[in-house]
Amino acid sequence: MLKQLIAAVTLLTAVTAHAQVEVTDAWTRATGPGQKATGVFMNLTAKKAMRLVGVKSEVAGVTELHEMKMDKDVMKMQAVKSLELPAGKPVALKPGGMHVMLMDLKAPVADNAHVVITLLLEDAAGVKTQQEVHAVAKKGAMGGKDKAEHGQHHNH
Repeated sequence: MLKQLIAAVTLLTAVTAHAQVEVTDAWTRATGPGQKATGVFMNLTAKKAMRLVGVKSEVAGVTELHEMKMDKDVMKMQAVKSLELPAGKPVALKPGGMHVMLMDLKAPVADNAHVVITLLLEDAAGVKTQQEVHAVAKKGAMGGKDKAEHGQHHNH
């Protein structure tokens, strides 16, 4: 029994040590019936310089890293291939900026549900790792214009 406990603590320590990025304030917008897309937001702080090179989630048919920016007085959203995570500097994934898009949702995301996202990371040496993030769904966190853009975005 003691050997099993020591093995479990060692495994937990090893998994924690592999967390290359500190993730805080991870949340997603709860969805309503028929809504097929939502955004996921969080703050990321890498221990060493890394790149976020992808995202995945079992709750959606398509999971992508997206950026919103103004182009001639029109807010546009587009997929991006990667995001630089400088060592020790927080990077915000937030509404109206860089964020994770969950599209072709397999089911509505209920208020207070926990949505699991996997971050696909790469360090300067090209070593790839994955890190799981649990985002809590918040109801009513999206307002008018953004709601229409996110709800229809899967048609890009």
